Amino acid sequence: MSAETNSGYPPPAFHFRVVFAGSQQDTSFQEVSGIGARMEMEPYQEGGENRFTHQLPKGAVHDNLVLKRGIADADSPLVSWCKEVLEGGLAAPITTRTVVVNLLNESHEPLRSWSVERAYPVKWEVQPFHSTKNEVAIETIELSYAYANRTA
Repeated sequence: MSAETNSGYPPPAFHFRVVFAGSQQDTSFQEVSGIGARMEMEPYQEGGENRFTHQLPKGAVHDNLVLKRGIADADSPLVSWCKEVLEGGLAAPITTRTVVVNLLNESHEPLRSWSVERAYPVKWEVQPFHSTKNEVAIETIELSYAYANRTA
């Protein structure tokens, strides 16, 4: 039996790792979302045929990769990258990165992996602060990307 079979199906979604290729980015996150693709469609009304509209495929589109975590230190490499891209006023070319998201088994080995290519920050937000709640301060980082490949 493979390690995957021993770990059960479906795999749990709470044990994962995010890796920024070629960088020592801080990679601890509470939540990752936005991995996927959908076909963008263009409606086409055929002349003389009024019962339906054809749906023609235009190409694959992706939502942003959304990373959530506790607010990081100011010297965080990921925070520095976000500041460079979002506060730099496009004075320098945007640096893109490959981001790999691994869903891990109980031995911390990848069960599934997605490689998100040519990613760069497009939104960086701090969730609201509440004086009546006892919660961790969370920052959300959204990355636009060209495409994602499931590699395992």
